[in-house]
Amino acid sequence: MKKRITMQDIADRLNISKNSVSQALRGKEGVSKETRELVKRVAKEMGYEYPASRAKSRGKPPRQIALIASDRTFSLKFFGEIYLSIEQEALSHGMKLHIQSVNKEQKERLLLPSFIEEKQVDGVIVLSHISTEYIQQIVATGIPTVLVDHHHPNIPADAVLTNNRFGAYVAVQHLLELNHTDIAFVGDVNYSPSYQERYEGYLLALKDYGVKPNEEWMFCQAQEDETVIAGYIRELKRQPTAWFCVNDGLGFFVSTGLQQYGLKVPDDVSVCSFDNGQLSQIATPKITTVDIDLKRYGKRAVELLRWRWDNPNEPFQEVLLSTKLIKRESTAAKPTR
Repeated sequence: MKKRITMQDIADRLNISKNSVSQALRGKEGVSKETRELVKRVAKEMGYEYPASRAKSRGKPPRQIALIASDRTFSLKFFGEIYLSIEQEALSHGMKLHIQSVNKEQKERLLLPSFIEEKQVDGVIVLSHISTEYIQQIVATGIPTVLVDHHHPNIPADAVLTNNRFGAYVAVQHLLELNHTDIAFVGDVNYSPSYQERYEGYLLALKDYGVKPNEEWMFCQAQEDETVIAGYIRELKRQPTAWFCVNDGLGFFVSTGLQQYGLKVPDDVSVCSFDNGQLSQIATPKITTVDIDLKRYGKRAVELLRWRWDNPNEPFQEVLLSTKLIKRESTAAKPTR
């Protein structure tokens, strides 16, 4: 039987990395024009067939991928935009997308969708957090898996993530440069690694500016509930001059809670949040927030899954997407008291 030529064979012939061969054959940036042309010529000479060409020539069906998430995740507009970008990117590559939500019972009983259990898909994209045990069950099937907006030390899989620490750092830095040193934190750090990382970014910014965090103003198990947030504000003995919130929902509740308490935003107190979702835009005043490129999430997730198909033995990757601070009316210089 004739040996099938692989990307590694081409890499060995040219004494370059397999990744460079993959980039050249796909027309991706990262290799020079000369290298790209050389790789294509040698690939042709060696009789290499690109996977898509082999599938077409053999009449194979298109790649099938699964997109799964908790039912709560699918209900959130933030993740809905990521889902749409994943769908669009998958379709642009001729893939068939299977979508399945995971309810509480399925999560607790570790019941996988049948198309994953029976290995009817070529790859899985997991949107946000379900549970570590559930995602481990998916990975254990051996199907290439990419996590989106979630990761964990005990989950051996590729992931596409927001650079939460740096995003939070820049947000808190913005408050510090407005001369705020009394800055509260609100968010449930146990809910997801993203919130824990945003908390770490908050602490790092304070440290770099020589500001000691005040535990009285650190609400690290905060529920995203209007009544709960209003209670935090009322019970404080001394009010901070600024708040950093791990998401826009909390930012919205903090802003309205402060105003109901009799404080003006931003004249008396500034509010900054994260995600640049709808609530930050409809709030009065509009809330300064950290923007995430949601469309980029979907594109990179599908790209990473395709890369994994061609590089099954490479180390797992965590792709960090940068953020951007959107300055709005909810933040201003520290008031003089």
